[in-house]
Amino acid sequence: MPIKLGVLLSGSGTNLQAIIDAIQAGKLDATIELVVSSRPSAYGLKRAEAAGLQTLTLSKETYEDPFVADMVIATELKRYDVDYVVMAGYMRKVGAPILESFPNRVLNLHPALLPSFRGAHAIQDAYEYGVKVTGVTVHLANADYDRGPIIAQRPVVVEEGWTVNQLEEAIHQVEHQLYPEVLRFFAQDRVHVEGKKVRIELGE
Repeated sequence: MPIKLGVLLSGSGTNLQAIIDAIQAGKLDATIELVVSSRPSAYGLKRAEAAGLQTLTLSKETYEDPFVADMVIATELKRYDVDYVVMAGYMRKVGAPILESFPNRVLNLHPALLPSFRGAHAIQDAYEYGVKVTGVTVHLANADYDRGPIIAQRPVVVEEGWTVNQLEEAIHQVEHQLYPEVLRFFAQDRVHVEGKKVRIELGE
């Protein structure tokens, strides 16, 4: 049985597109049941609609109370019988209504090697710090921001002379590879959460 995904986004939706492409290519046994956007102008909504996916956009008024917004989102995700919630460039912190509805089933993508460079400006922060290696982390979201159990990480070497935009592009390329791969681990039931650590069974 394919796993059922709900995708949360706020922007261009390139990671959503990577997941759509992996499903269509037969590389990921999953369906996307619902795409939720925090912004009505997010280009990710156009990607979702082009793929024939169901979408939901919450108004600014709803988001004025984060708990209410998360209650609405959690209710809709459960209505679509979603197995996993995938944060793909979602620029809001996910709260208790979603986390408690989907324990150890909310995934987030972070553009740095956690625990380094937490927060919303990870690429810029790493670039300004002058690190030679940064990367991408996929982790389980919990109530402690950017501190949930790490599922997978992949490094990005910072080439000499790169601009921050070039670094960002390199990180996005890795994101588009890593996120569908991690979701495939879940589809194959190879992911086991053991306290703070995540164990992935070896496979093909």
